Amino acid sequence: MPKPRDHRLPRLHRAALLCIVLASAGVGLAQDAGIASGAPFAAALVVGLAAIGAGIAVGIAGAAAIGAIAEKPELLGRTLIFVGLAEGIVIYGLIIAFIILGGG
Repeated sequence: MPKPRDHRLPRLHRAALLCIVLASAGVGLAQDAGIASGAPFAAALVVGLAAIGAGIAVGIAGAAAIGAIAEKPELLGRTLIFVGLAEGIVIYGLIIAFIILGGG
């Protein structure tokens, strides 16, 4: 007999949803009060969440890259591209933080 499906959100999805809500609140504070009150918090939140996301992505992509290189060493260049794309997430977060702190 098949196992019944659990329709609850996985833990990682719940954490991501909470981070999105908190980031939205920080950006809303930054927009309402200008740079004075919520902008530093919003900028820090954006960079922190981008760094966490990039760390998870680099960990997954790096592990897969090592496995692929172990089987076919000629895939080194292609796998480095995927790891580099994952690292770019932090740069996007940093750019958004500069936009928030710069006032738009």
